[in-house]
Amino acid sequence: MVHTDSARPGSETGPGADGDRRSQLVNAAVDYVAAHGFADLSLRGLGAAIGVSHRMLIHYFGSKEQLLVEIVRASERRQRDLLSRLRLEPALSPSDTARLLWRGLTDPRLAGQERLFFEICGHALRGRPEAAPILEGLVDDWLDPLVAAEVAAGADPAVARNRARLGLATVRGLLLDLLATDDRAGVDAAMEEFLRLYYRSE
Repeated sequence: MVHTDSARPGSETGPGADGDRRSQLVNAAVDYVAAHGFADLSLRGLGAAIGVSHRMLIHYFGSKEQLLVEIVRASERRQRDLLSRLRLEPALSPSDTARLLWRGLTDPRLAGQERLFFEICGHALRGRPEAAPILEGLVDDWLDPLVAAEVAAGADPAVARNRARLGLATVRGLLLDLLATDDRAGVDAAMEEFLRLYYRSE
């Protein structure tokens, strides 16, 4: 099958129907990974589960690893969307918003997505070219909205960026801790202590 420029493997989106279809497939794949994990994931099996041929997945994504990168990116976008929705709730303090986001991120149903995130990041850091795109925006896509919220609350921009980076690193570190140890009580207690220190002036 000849790849058109509008649906070339690894592209973010394509115009028109191709781009819409690609987004639909990514979202279906995210839901599948959330429900079933990815340990035994194959393009044939995934395609059968979401109602498309493995050849069509190759057409849109190029390879299994490129599809996994897009699944991770879509999962991250969903998490940022959750944060945005929580921040629109007027009754929630910043620390309450952070707790609810943490509860969402540590939902056991998302464990497969979190494992996939760390695996693909590991592939990228080892120099695997198909995984490398995951590093684009891995930090800045989160820092930009976090910094904007801090600055809107009156923080100095430089301080806000440092705080945002610290918060992001802490959340990701504790997520890795949870996956490695399954010590939910200990990880939740550590997050609560971090939030107490982070929002001590609230």
